[in-house]
Amino acid sequence: MKILSSKDNLQVIYEDNHIIVVNKRVGDIVQGDQTGDKPLSDIVKEYIKVKYNKPGAVYLGVVHRLDRPTSGLVLFAKTSKALTRLNEAFKNRETQKTYWAVIKGNPPKITETLVHYLVRNPKNNTSKAHTKEIKDSKKSSLTYTLFCKLKNYAALEIDLHTGRHHQIRSQLAAIGCPIKGDLKYGFDRSNPDGGIHLHARKLTLEHPVTKEKMSFVAPTPNEVIWNDISK
Repeated sequence: MKILSSKDNLQVIYEDNHIIVVNKRVGDIVQGDQTGDKPLSDIVKEYIKVKYNKPGAVYLGVVHRLDRPTSGLVLFAKTSKALTRLNEAFKNRETQKTYWAVIKGNPPKITETLVHYLVRNPKNNTSKAHTKEIKDSKKSSLTYTLFCKLKNYAALEIDLHTGRHHQIRSQLAAIGCPIKGDLKYGFDRSNPDGGIHLHARKLTLEHPVTKEKMSFVAPTPNEVIWNDISK
């Protein structure tokens, strides 16, 4: 059964006066959208309000997003100053994001840097990866490394060099390695929880106020394949 986050079961990885880092569950939506479902940002606000007994409105800035079917690290700003500085850091690629993905079969190489040109289709909310630059495309780059092989699947560690819409999902699909459960990008069946096996594993950044270099790691979901990989 799919369990979504609430103020009572929120998986807080790190928190101080300026930032809060949360391990997002599959199905959590980071920011409100047309579904009307309660977003993770509102849940984090509720958590802060209750924990610190705040009488008024709680400030929380959304720094970046994760796709709804994915899990892993999401960073929020607790002050406007922190939000401004974090937005700049993400815009200038001064942060490092590492993902884990479970794919069908094996990748073409043990490790490889993939460069594609992505074109977003807003009608069906997908991005298509092209090998050459075309009209309206955005250059997209990542490096993957195979780190675990299971009977029918392989686990990749992925370092993002750019941050495009559905970048990992579309680039892996383009080399014949769709992510487990990702029907939108060519996997043959869905996961029971409706999610996909893509997890924002690690985030490294400079703290927006103290300037200390920090790294956060999110445990993988409690699920059979993830548990096999994380042993």
